Amino acid sequence: MKYWLFKSEPFKFSFDMLKAVGKKGEQWDGVRNYQARNNMRAMEIGDLGFFYHSNEGLEVVGIVEVCALAHHDTTTDDPRWECVDIRAMRDMPKPVSLAECKANPKLADMSLVTSMRLSVQPVTEAEWREVCRMGGLDPAP
Repeated sequence: MKYWLFKSEPFKFSFDMLKAVGKKGEQWDGVRNYQARNNMRAMEIGDLGFFYHSNEGLEVVGIVEVCALAHHDTTTDDPRWECVDIRAMRDMPKPVSLAECKANPKLADMSLVTSMRLSVQPVTEAEWREVCRMGGLDPAP
């Protein structure tokens, strides 16, 4: 299993909106960055991710699961762009802010800290465990 982080501006698509979609999940569309697209191509069904509210909130607010492999992004006719589908799994009991991540030496190399603009990022197992701990969750899947 691999771990990821998905960023969204909450006024466009929030974690509450993803939860409202239910088990079928939602395609993570609109990504127009090759590195982020390639990260989605590397995902497998059952991989877990953090849902991060960017611009407003600046915090990890929930856990998601990849529920469909990379496929054509239906928001464009351009065949270069693909996306996965994700579904909400659970809220983060205590949202973990970007400031808290930056202040934690265990997360100094985390993509959220070093590559803040990338919308779909890999997360190491150690980073996953630490952010879960900070948010009051058992890091086990």
